[in-house]
Amino acid sequence: MFERRQRRAVLLLSGADALLTLAAFEAARATRGALPLREFSLEGPEAALVRVVALACVIGAGRWTGAYSRISAAKRPRPLAATARQQFWASLALLTCLYLLHFQPPVSRLFLALLFAYLSTLQALLRAGTERFRGRLTRSFGTQSAVVIVGSGRRARQLEAELESSPGGGATVLARLGWDPAAAGCAETAGPSAALEPMLLEQVVDEVLVSVPGDRLSELRDLLALCDEHGVTTRLVADFFPNRHRQVYFDRLGDVPLLTFSTAPANEAQLLLKRVGDLAVAGASLLALCVPIAVVGLLVKLTSKGPVFFRQLRCGLNGRVFTCLKFRSMVADAEARRAQLEHLNEKDGPAFKIRDDPRLTPIGGFLRKYSIDEWPQFWNVLRGDMAIVGPRPAVPSEVERYEVWQRRRLRMRPGLTCLWAIRGRDRLGFDSWMQMDLEYIDNWSLLLDLKILARTVPVVLSGRGAG
Repeated sequence: MFERRQRRAVLLLSGADALLTLAAFEAARATRGALPLREFSLEGPEAALVRVVALACVIGAGRWTGAYSRISAAKRPRPLAATARQQFWASLALLTCLYLLHFQPPVSRLFLALLFAYLSTLQALLRAGTERFRGRLTRSFGTQSAVVIVGSGRRARQLEAELESSPGGGATVLARLGWDPAAAGCAETAGPSAALEPMLLEQVVDEVLVSVPGDRLSELRDLLALCDEHGVTTRLVADFFPNRHRQVYFDRLGDVPLLTFSTAPANEAQLLLKRVGDLAVAGASLLALCVPIAVVGLLVKLTSKGPVFFRQLRCGLNGRVFTCLKFRSMVADAEARRAQLEHLNEKDGPAFKIRDDPRLTPIGGFLRKYSIDEWPQFWNVLRGDMAIVGPRPAVPSEVERYEVWQRRRLRMRPGLTCLWAIRGRDRLGFDSWMQMDLEYIDNWSLLLDLKILARTVPVVLSGRGAG
């Protein structure tokens, strides 16, 4: 399914779940009230709050588990398995939220059990019906398209197979026209547009999907002009440049059209939300930690000679150099003594790490184990040098020794935590750090940031994996 249509399907499924949750809520409330058991009451503001929390938990769990994308793309029984995972996390989230809200008296457990029993039944019925009548539903929402594929070779055949393998997925292949004039059944000088034009006149064609070798892009002009005259949507397969890690999108500079290839997240709206969230978390953290920060600063000053804060140049977004702040956890001349300890380095690549570093101050090991030394970096987040979640900032001397493929990790703002922090921290090798940072960049989303944050808290509190 085309990605835009996939997003539309996700939106529809989210809306359907909202309606089903409200229906299940009212059914559970009516059933529990009719049972001859202990008195039950859920009315007014309390009922409204539980409704809102239940909606947020169900839809949030659907997005978190990827249930909506799986249901809109997969075949049974996978949609039902995805629904079961969604229900498990939604129920766990709702119970946690209700516990934190401290309802008095507590919300009836039987009511909650009935809520999820009804919701599970309704979701199973809806999604089984959606799977069975997917094609009819797709047409009802006006998303079924008649597509002509223009192109030869493996990629054109792959596109045709992809569209035909998902019946009801939004597109029907009318024909595949070879790119070579002879294969298209037209004159040597005419190109495939000569074979396409009668189809546009005689049949309903919604879209033309073009796959053309990179060395023949100049031959597209007539074909694109023909589709433009007929008002037919045209999609061009943009694999004529190496773009294994790239996102491709269209942009304009004034009146000049630009085809943009980006190796890092480029959704301006989501990146703006990420920055707003960073500011909120960093500001709230500095306010909440102002007293502990003062206490730690005093302890650092009393237990060793030197400044409270350790300032070091680090590489930020796209290699911009900034001053990174940390509580000093080593002796004041630690950098000067590093050369004497190179033979003890336990890390591969350009990284430097010693488990029982002799340069640590009396409280330095404790500060590092629980990441307390990194609290001042919330100030770096406020300044815009760093983010809450992102690849850890590297020192320039390390970056100079990067292999070419490793430099791509600089294409996103560095952060306080990332995938490696929840998968082993300092126990990981240097290449594993790099690969996880690239995995994060390639799969970034706001939801992924939330997942990493949620898993970082218990890892930091336990001190697991810290060197």
